[in-house]
Amino acid sequence: MGQKIVELRKSKGYTQEELAEKAKVNLRTIQRIENGENKPSANTLKLICETLDTLPEKIMHYGKKEDSKLLMLMHLSVISYLVIPIGNILIPLIFWVSKKDKIIKLDETGTRLLNFQIIWTVLTSITFFSSVLTASLHITNSEHAYIPDLLLYFFILLNIINIGIALISALRIKDKKTFTSYPKIFKIIR
Repeated sequence: MGQKIVELRKSKGYTQEELAEKAKVNLRTIQRIENGENKPSANTLKLICETLDTLPEKIMHYGKKEDSKLLMLMHLSVISYLVIPIGNILIPLIFWVSKKDKIIKLDETGTRLLNFQIIWTVLTSITFFSSVLTASLHITNSEHAYIPDLLLYFFILLNIINIGIALISALRIKDKKTFTSYPKIFKIIR
């Protein structure tokens, strides 16, 4: 991002001091951003972009490329948990760590996907083990005999939802439709 700002600043013929003055941003802030020491806040980026006559998106995605196939593959890799325990977290994590700075939308998509998968894994694990535990305790009391089955059905429903979201997300990317795939629940990974 800093390199793109340097290029735009020089193409306008501005020094760092002139850019700072015109954008109403501290000179040291400009220097830190251009040196890659800091990322600009949303407001600072807006002021710099207005001064350089560009859009924030053009600076934010500088050096990144679009790769819808990789985004699709990352969404579909979630289904690997059917074969590899916690593959729904490990494989997308590998994609995210290795490519988040190189592919447009991968950083945001990856964090949302991973946060959802971590929470989903915890929830399904609790549901599954609760079902097994209640079944093994032989809850045959007529009042509570349905609990193991209910927990098992909930576990199956959670699996269907997870696979469905992964498939729908991948198809939306394939069709080049904007789609916010995984809901923001808790930010475990930022």
